[in-house]
Amino acid sequence: MANYMLIRHKVTDFKTWKAGYDADRSNRIEAGLTEKYVLRNTDDPNEVVALFEAQDLNRAKAFATSADLREKMQKVGVVDKPDIYFLNS
Repeated sequence: MANYMLIRHKVTDFKTWKAGYDADRSNRIEAGLTEKYVLRNTDDPNEVVALFEAQDLNRAKAFATSADLREKMQKVGVVDKPDIYFLNS
């Protein structure tokens, strides 16, 4: 059974957000997350959805709720409360 984490949020500017997101890749890897998709809403290109495969849901949940991630999201322009879902197949 595969585990996944899905995040949806809005950003002020996709290019700024994407640069910060890319710079944080090592922390996602350390949390056991493998990027599957980073998608943009066709009607609102500043709404982002990211899907990750998660090696361990507990590690993924710890990463998703960390103060460090919250700070980084604010710095790169996340403007709403992210919707985060933990899924399995």
